[in-house]
Amino acid sequence: MKALVLEDKQHFEVRDIEKPTISENQVLVNVSYCGVCGSDLDRYFKGKVHFFPMILGHEFSGVIEEVGDKVTFFSAGNRVAVAPLVPCDQCENCLRGKPSHCEKYSFIGSREKGAMAEYVAVDERNLIHVPEEVSLEEAALIEPLTVAMHGIERINFAAGSEAVIFGAGTIGMMTLLALKARGAGDITVIDINSEKLNVARELGATETVNSQQTDLHEYFANHNKPAIVFETAGVAQTQRQCIEVADHTGKVVYIGTATSTVEFPPEVFEQILRKELEIAGSWMSYSTPFPGYEWKAGLQYIKDGIIDVKPLIDEIFELEDKEKPFDRMKDPSSSSIKYLYKID
Repeated sequence: MKALVLEDKQHFEVRDIEKPTISENQVLVNVSYCGVCGSDLDRYFKGKVHFFPMILGHEFSGVIEEVGDKVTFFSAGNRVAVAPLVPCDQCENCLRGKPSHCEKYSFIGSREKGAMAEYVAVDERNLIHVPEEVSLEEAALIEPLTVAMHGIERINFAAGSEAVIFGAGTIGMMTLLALKARGAGDITVIDINSEKLNVARELGATETVNSQQTDLHEYFANHNKPAIVFETAGVAQTQRQCIEVADHTGKVVYIGTATSTVEFPPEVFEQILRKELEIAGSWMSYSTPFPGYEWKAGLQYIKDGIIDVKPLIDEIFELEDKEKPFDRMKDPSSSSIKYLYKID
C-alpha cells in the first residue's frame, strides 16, 4: 500500500509498504480522508514521535474492506469514522469507565502507525458507522469535534450563558460550533489572527477580539465578563488571561495543551480565590461505553445539520504533497483551519 512515512524529523517520504493484517476482532479500513492535527506539527517539525519510521494521522474516515472472524456489528463496505485511542481495558482508570485516563493506552497515528496511508487495521470497538447523510470528508472531522464537546461537558452551564473562547484554530472553532449547538448565549472568540476571527464571525461568533490590537482589560471593562471561558490555544499568555477575564463564580475550561511554562503572578492566581472560579481540565474525548457519547452526539449533530463542519475544510491534499499542509499550518499568517489528505 501507499503511505506517507515520517522517516525522521522534517523528512516525509511516500513509500510502498506492506498492507497491515487484521486480527479476529479487527477490520481493515481503506482510508478516505485524514486530517492534519495541530499535535502532528510537533511530530513532524520536532520529531516528537515514539519511533521512526512513523505514519501519522488520527483524524480519519474510510470504508471497511475486510473484517475479522469475530467482528459483529460491521461489514465490508460500511462507511466509518475511527476513534484513535486504544485503551488497555485493564488499568484502574479503564475499569472505572475513564478510557481517556488509561495508564497503558496506545493511539493510532502516535503510538502505532496511523492513517496517512491507504489502509489501517482498527479494532471493531473503535469504529463509528457514518450515516449516508454525512460525507466522509465531514466524518474525518469528528475527532476534533469530540475534543471540543468533551471540554464543554466538563462543566455545567445554563442555556444562554455568555462564553469566551481563546483560540480560533480547529478546536476553538469546534468549541464555537458545539457551544451554539448546546444553546450558549453570546460567544466571543479571541485570537491574534484577524482572518481566522473573520471565519469565527461567519460561523456565528457574536464578537471577535484581536488581542494584539485590543487591550483585553479595557475591552472587558466595557463588556460583560463571561460566565464560561474556554482555552483552546495552549499558549501561556492566554492560559493566564482566562483567569483574568472570567466573571465572579465563573468557570474556566482548559482544552489546549501547554506548549511552554505557564506562570501565574500572585495577583492573577488570587483571582481564582477571590472570584471563586471553577477550573476544569479536559483531556481527549472519550467516555463509556467506548468511544463515548461525544462520538455518537457529534455525528448526530452533523447528520441533523445542527453543526456544519464543512466551512472549516480549507484544502484537500494528496499524499504526494507530503509536508505542504504542515508548512502552511506553521505559517502564523495563515487563515486556514483544517487541511485533509484524500487517500482512496
